[in-house]
Amino acid sequence: MKHQLFDTNVHIATGGRTFNNDGEILVFIHGSGQSHLTWILQSRYFAYRGYQVLAPDFPGHGLSGGTPLDSIEAMADWIIALLDSLDVNAACLVGHSQGCLVTIEAAARYPDRVARVGLIAGALAIPVNDHLLSLSDKALSEAIQAMISWGHGPMGHMHDNTQPGHSFLGFGNQLMAANNQNALKNDLIACNKYKNGEDSASKIQQPALCILAEKDKMTPLKFGQQMANTLIRGQVTVIESAGHMLPAEFPNEVNTTLRNFLNETDKS
Repeated sequence: MKHQLFDTNVHIATGGRTFNNDGEILVFIHGSGQSHLTWILQSRYFAYRGYQVLAPDFPGHGLSGGTPLDSIEAMADWIIALLDSLDVNAACLVGHSQGCLVTIEAAARYPDRVARVGLIAGALAIPVNDHLLSLSDKALSEAIQAMISWGHGPMGHMHDNTQPGHSFLGFGNQLMAANNQNALKNDLIACNKYKNGEDSASKIQQPALCILAEKDKMTPLKFGQQMANTLIRGQVTVIESAGHMLPAEFPNEVNTTLRNFLNETDKS
């Protein structure tokens, strides 16, 4: 759906269902240089199982207009402003990679607005290699190819996909290339600058799920486990043989694990 926020036309995927702010709401937050398409195999799955889904493109990403944001704090504020504009009192935030940093910051700063937390292939900090940062500014296509290659696990590189007709590497390259030319650079700068992860995560009282990838080269498993251990009510699932792009590479496992978490915490 299309939505106006801060005089910017924003695109939000709703899983093919009309959004209703009276229901239980899941907000899927994409990572660096990504878009709502990160969640293409999650948004429809949850929308057709009783949840109200919002998978927004940040400004300058995907089908959203505007200038890409350049700090995690600004992205967290933007998510809450989006909820305000849709008359949403509270939601479960689910982040991937950089989206984990945004989720952590939003949950710590706005505890009354965030009911539960899902963190997929993330860490408390995501420092960026200087070479990649330079490529994102001067050779964007090379930066995208490097991230897509580095971000996928063994299955992705063997072009073996659980969803027939999909190519991990081809899809990833096309997704990132569709963004504003400054989107990836600004995202990487935001990740590099963010230093509040440990402090913010230690303040989160909400139920939290960490879904981590065994073969993650971008946010290695040990750092994801550190994130999980910092959360007061954190639980963790590790998906074997998976790379950083978990939502695409292992969608069935991600969806089942997240859905079980939502069902369990509904009862607590």
